Amino acid sequence: MKTYQDWLKVADHSEAERMSFIKQLIGEHKNSEIYKQAVDAENYFTGQNTTIKRYEKLLFTAHGDAVPDYFSANHKVASRFFYREVMQANSTLLGNGITWKNGIGGDKLGSDFDRKIIKAGRNAQVGGVCFGFFNNNKVEIYKITEFAPLYDEEDGALKAGVRFWQIDSQKPLRATMFELDGFTEYQWDKDNASGIVRQQKRGYLAVINSSEADGDEIYQYRNYPTFPIVPCWANEVKQSEFLPLKATIDAFDLINAKYANDIDDANLIYWTITNAGGMDDTDLVQFLDKMRKIHAAQVDGDQQVTANSVEVPFQSREAILDRLEKQLYKDAMALNTYDIANGAVTATQIEAAYEPLNEKLDAFEAEISDFIMRLLIVAGVEDEPTYTRSIIVNKAEEVNTVINSAMYLDDEYITEKIMTILGDKDKIEDVLDNKAETDTKRMTGGEPNGEEETTEL
Repeated sequence: MKTYQDWLKVADHSEAERMSFIKQLIGEHKNSEIYKQAVDAENYFTGQNTTIKRYEKLLFTAHGDAVPDYFSANHKVASRFFYREVMQANSTLLGNGITWKNGIGGDKLGSDFDRKIIKAGRNAQVGGVCFGFFNNNKVEIYKITEFAPLYDEEDGALKAGVRFWQIDSQKPLRATMFELDGFTEYQWDKDNASGIVRQQKRGYLAVINSSEADGDEIYQYRNYPTFPIVPCWANEVKQSEFLPLKATIDAFDLINAKYANDIDDANLIYWTITNAGGMDDTDLVQFLDKMRKIHAAQVDGDQQVTANSVEVPFQSREAILDRLEKQLYKDAMALNTYDIANGAVTATQIEAAYEPLNEKLDAFEAEISDFIMRLLIVAGVEDEPTYTRSIIVNKAEEVNTVINSAMYLDDEYITEKIMTILGDKDKIEDVLDNKAETDTKRMTGGEPNGEEETTEL
């Protein structure tokens, strides 16, 4: 594993040595465990179960040799549980956007920061970590599969790193080396044999001088007070949320696939022919071919033909699939919305169902907040993020609870609370204004300004 100190040994050397280091760093990163785990997790996130894809049914010959089974069904049934788990946690915590304590953090991090933080949360949960690059009032998000970090051996802080990409094996490899005092862009040909410097090292911030004669002109570059790329971890153990779920997901998908294969195979009717000892394999094939074509066959003497089918045992399969599914929700600390949807549930039951998810989100929120606060330090802004979690509620019960407490609460709080429960937060001001106008009319017996209405006779 290469570190920031390893980079410092070649940072001031020739470009050839720097480029050689960068290529080695990218190669080592692609062979690292965290990279391989992230690639595997991304496959499962998109519904591509690699274990199922590699699964191959085999037959064994009389000599014990294994050969592929091309005759029976071999469906590749993959679930999307990991996708649902990641999207549920991310949407619940970040789906309503970020609220800023001082109201300035969002402006400094970019108008699309709410969208970028959702992307960061998703990539962090899948890959274990992702990286946010503060780039002059906007944030770019890099996945672990496209960014090779260089951590400091002394304090573990991220001090440098390489963002790399190659859209196809026959296309050039591009890389950007990020350092404390600027960045450099490189490119290698499709064989990675020779490379060039596409952009000489320069600072992150361009200082522009404007004049009527010359217009806008960049006369120097500046850098940030600290390294402008910040890691966003999924959890305190710094690993993908996929790792503890992989074995259970594989078990669920394999059993489900075998279940589908058995049902498919059992749909075939097989025939038994009594008193047909003289028929060889060729005769049996001809018999089946005739049955498929004309759905009738002639038999001689005492021969009898009987159609048979196989009943697939399903109780044990259903039981183990149900158990594995419950285990997945338990291990992922996720909310099974089907439990809430199947019947009327109280607010207390909903809160209890959310408790495991809330415990996980408390830890996830701490990592997201740490990521955002580090970005704010780079941006030179003092602010603090807060979150509004998106949850299912029993609206009637929640509204009744507020109404029953009305004698202890002021009108404005009651209105805001009820409109929030009903999902009409944007109409709170209108409702309060209308309510104030109505109250004024009732108290004055006329128009809001206190003047009585008169009717001319």
